[in-house]
Amino acid sequence: MRVLQSLGGVFVGLLLSGASASAVSIDWVSVGDLGNAAASSGYGAVDHGYRISNSEVTNAQYAEFLNAVGASDPNALWVGFMGPSIQRSGIAGSYSYAAVAGQEDLPVTYVSYYDALRFANWLHNGQPTGAQGASTTEDGAYTFTGPSSVGARNVGATIFLTSEDEWIKAGFYDAAMSTYTTRPFADSLNTVTCEAPPGGTTHSANCGNILGGPIDVASYLTSPSHYGTFDQHGNVAEWNESSDVGATQRPIRGGNYFTASFVLPTNRTLVSAEAERRNIGFRVAMVPEPGTGLLLLSGLIGFSAHRRVRCRRSA
Repeated sequence: MRVLQSLGGVFVGLLLSGASASAVSIDWVSVGDLGNAAASSGYGAVDHGYRISNSEVTNAQYAEFLNAVGASDPNALWVGFMGPSIQRSGIAGSYSYAAVAGQEDLPVTYVSYYDALRFANWLHNGQPTGAQGASTTEDGAYTFTGPSSVGARNVGATIFLTSEDEWIKAGFYDAAMSTYTTRPFADSLNTVTCEAPPGGTTHSANCGNILGGPIDVASYLTSPSHYGTFDQHGNVAEWNESSDVGATQRPIRGGNYFTASFVLPTNRTLVSAEAERRNIGFRVAMVPEPGTGLLLLSGLIGFSAHRRVRCRRSA
């Protein structure tokens, strides 16, 4: 299992462990500067402080989710295309899952928009173990009334899929200048270098098909955004919440491993919410829930150190 050794990731993971046998720890970075204006595209304005995962959700994290709620898997949270990265064994009612060695830190892909929302519900609910139902995957940050019928983010949601505004602000907003950069890098330069990690610039990314597929998340540690996020230009594109919850299509944002160098805050692609593709993943965001103790941590956590340490999942 990949453990991100930032103060925020460790403490939030412990607080949200719930009944899960092995808690998923998320490395959060803080996004403040409340009330910022929108970009020229009309997106990016956010009136609340929040935290966002510094990278996409990984295979190891998603495998923990599957082991907690996927013994029967009626909502097909795992699909066969995931096999090279996340293996499933056993029979319905007793399925178990494991991230393939060497694939643990790659972003999880072949996930639909609905899979991403159910993962967010599970985190919101405290990472419980049990059948896919209201207490695990079907309610929480979002309320499902069918396999692909879901409403907007619920009031009081504490962990959720990033909205387009939250995603764009985290990647492109420069609070010091009160403006948006043209690329999701803190150097504010209008350029990106597609190259192998760790990269030799402050704007390097897995793009241009230079590596032929996704790689470990947060591999370009010298190329963060102003807030400390990684991979919003390359690796895999990401699901975002849609403002139109009745639509059958949902937005994806960001570049992926074969994108060239044209990722801008104005770029927006709509795809079927049921699409499960090798080049689409997701990241999550959160707001502290008053009274849980998370607010107490906000003064301690700040920006994470982004030091990445791997360990194997205990038996």
